Amino acid sequence: MKTIVICSGGLDSVSLAHMVAANRKLTGLVSFDYGQRHRKELDYAALCAKRLDVPHDIIDMRGIGAALTGSALTDDVDVPDGHYAEETMRVTVVPNRNAIMLTVAYGIAAARGDQAVATAVHGGDHFIYPDCRPDFTQAFEFMQYMALDGYADVSLYTPFVHRSKADIVTEGQRHNTPFAETWSCYKGGAHHCGRCGTCVERREAFDLAGIADPTHYDDPDFWAEAVKRKILA
Repeated sequence: MKTIVICSGGLDSVSLAHMVAANRKLTGLVSFDYGQRHRKELDYAALCAKRLDVPHDIIDMRGIGAALTGSALTDDVDVPDGHYAEETMRVTVVPNRNAIMLTVAYGIAAARGDQAVATAVHGGDHFIYPDCRPDFTQAFEFMQYMALDGYADVSLYTPFVHRSKADIVTEGQRHNTPFAETWSCYKGGAHHCGRCGTCVERREAFDLAGIADPTHYDDPDFWAEAVKRKILA
């Protein structure tokens, strides 16, 4: 099935791209510049496209992102440290981000004759991000079916929506994902900070999967403390 993958350059979406390349017909990657704190992750998406030898489109959404104010990912707001399950992580929500990206990706897929759009939303996202939840993805796919009725038939491929990030690490290893060539950290420094929500979740996922984490973290031990706080909360 001809499938395009929404790829941020992070562990989840790069693992998904390798999985699609192995199990389906990967026709390209699409990434979005929405004015996020740093473009570093987009460089890793470009590396993935080059490695898998597929086209890579970067959609300029900076004008839209500028209007989606209030998020630590787009505004001058401190990125909080800790596990995603902590209430402070809500400041990382960019309103309707996935809904907007999926809409654009569906348009690209329909225009190019692709049969599916793949996105790496997973179970760990459900607590904070409403447009990563199963109810949303099911409703969105039906909405797009109606939007493209009679013009194109494009499905939504979300193989991780009911699975954990540890499961993604396992699938990524199975499909030879070079984890060191992915970027998750929200802070965009020289190395992963090891303290922000996505760093903590990344480090925890490798531990739960029992797979060696090749990532260099500035604070490699903080994750264990953050996970403990989540359990005791």
